[in-house]
Amino acid sequence: MNLKLRLTVFLLFSFVCNRTNAQNSQIDSLQRILRVTKIDTSKVNHYNTIADLYKEIDPDSTLFYAQKAAVLSTKKGYHFGLATAYTNKGNASIILGNYSIALKHFKNAQTEFEIALKQNPDNNQFKKGLARTYASSGVAYYEQNNYTLALNNDEQALKLYQEIHEQQGISKVLNNIGTIYRSQQIYLKALHYLKEAYKIQLSLGEENAPITLTNIGAIYFELGEYENAIQYYNKAKKGFEKYNNKRGFALLNNYLGDYYKKQNNQSLALEYYQKSLNLYEEIQNKFGASLALYSIGMLLQEQQKYTEALPYATKSLMYAQEIGIQDQTFHTEKLLSELYESLNQPKLALAHFKNYITAWDSINNQETNKKFARAEMSYELKKKEALLSEKHKREIQLVIFSILGGLLLIVLGLVIYNRMQVKRQLTLKKEVAEYEQKALHLQMNPHFVFNCLSSISSFIVQNGTDSALKYLSKFSKLMRLTLEYSKGSLIPIDKEIESLQNYLELEQLRFQDKFEFEIQSTENVEFNMGLPPLLIQPFVENAILHGMVPKEGKGKISVNFDVQNKQLICTITDDGIGLSESKLLKENSVTAHKSMALEITKKRLKIMESITSKSAKIEIIELNSAQQKTGTKVTLFLPIQYIS
Repeated sequence: MNLKLRLTVFLLFSFVCNRTNAQNSQIDSLQRILRVTKIDTSKVNHYNTIADLYKEIDPDSTLFYAQKAAVLSTKKGYHFGLATAYTNKGNASIILGNYSIALKHFKNAQTEFEIALKQNPDNNQFKKGLARTYASSGVAYYEQNNYTLALNNDEQALKLYQEIHEQQGISKVLNNIGTIYRSQQIYLKALHYLKEAYKIQLSLGEENAPITLTNIGAIYFELGEYENAIQYYNKAKKGFEKYNNKRGFALLNNYLGDYYKKQNNQSLALEYYQKSLNLYEEIQNKFGASLALYSIGMLLQEQQKYTEALPYATKSLMYAQEIGIQDQTFHTEKLLSELYESLNQPKLALAHFKNYITAWDSINNQETNKKFARAEMSYELKKKEALLSEKHKREIQLVIFSILGGLLLIVLGLVIYNRMQVKRQLTLKKEVAEYEQKALHLQMNPHFVFNCLSSISSFIVQNGTDSALKYLSKFSKLMRLTLEYSKGSLIPIDKEIESLQNYLELEQLRFQDKFEFEIQSTENVEFNMGLPPLLIQPFVENAILHGMVPKEGKGKISVNFDVQNKQLICTITDDGIGLSESKLLKENSVTAHKSMALEITKKRLKIMESITSKSAKIEIIELNSAQQKTGTKVTLFLPIQYIS
């Protein structure tokens, strides 16, 4: 992180902690009050106030008094006092650089504040304390380069402050959010939040307003808009002179030094850098002093005043190492290496260059983490912008719908009525098709019965009464099965197989085992698939009468069910005399019989196509061997239908 930006974070942290320039007399006065205070909750509140006052002066003392408040609060079940104690511990831990410990304290504080709020939901003091813990957590996450969690916590704090109309808290959190976006180089977002914060600060007359102006000027400087930058710097300068904020004024002087250096006014730049250094050393702020010393060293190096620059760079490194600022150490080691090289001292130049590389490796790892955090934050930002954009669109749509509501309802009514009419017509069309299918089916029933009665008559004449009784028994079983399933539009495949089995057994009996048969179903065929009744039987009958009966010797009929390419395939194959030979031998009655069955079946398939919107067709081919016709193959390609 850029050192100036880190200094800004610490200034903003003083916002979050509600920093006061408490004098030792204030602490002494509170300690005197403590000696005579008898009420435990009042003691807790005094302990927490003293802890907060010690925060800037002596963080260890803050931890001491916060612990006293925590112990007494736990003993008395005083959730608000315990939550405030945890918050003070967390803030002291941030100043001491113990960020993970600080986050644990803030988490405990949030738990205690939430318990207190459950007991008293309308207490704004509890909500303000909870908001403060979220804002402080945001600072801790920010210092760990976890910008996504920092932003999430600041947004939680902002929501709570807005709920209780705490303008001062709102301005502080807006400032923090602006700094997060600035560190991610999302400058337009940063400017938006910082300017919103400044509006509130201006209306409240806050003494922290000059720091916000400084940050806005720094962003314009980084964007290359130098006129805007100097305008905000000058406004901030007047504010610092009014409120006597030495820390903020020191940082502003450093920014002014950068500005005049960019304008090639090196004498004025050096003057402001020196002012910044004097202020930082006056308040014993080694953090800022290291930056000011480095800035002076860089300016003198550009002027080729290497000997004069050396003590500034050396002291800057000493401060940076003393307080553990890795990024400032990195820059100062590089500056010292260059200065010693310019002064023709290669050993010292090499030593500082090695230190520079070591620091660079450490920072590079941190930068990698920042890139991931930046990518994550960018994603979250785009996501939120998309949500806001979507919300805006919905608001516009709501206005349009309100204006055109009546008209749209009328149009919608017409569309619904029209669709109902179309649906009704389609339903009627489908019902007509189904009735046509049933009518054709009913034509098949008497056709089938007539053929069976003819077969019985022939059988009685040829085989006598006893055999006829056996035949009639099988016939009655077949008729019951046929009539049972002829009422529906579909028959299960297993029942169709059973029906065909009975029919073929009857015909075997009638023609004295003139043929053998087999019926197979592959594993692709599901148990609840169905097909129209009496669709297969006419082709099996034709195979017997026109293929098997005229043939010399014994023949074979095969019926197979399979599923291929999302179609139910029904195949009837015989090794009879074939189509050509059959045409020469068939009688007129048989011809009429076959033509009727085939014509009805073709109509049924066309209607099936219209109902299911899927292909349904029949294919009849003559099987040939090398020397003669060897049979007929009928294939039905049907849409897959299920029994409901």
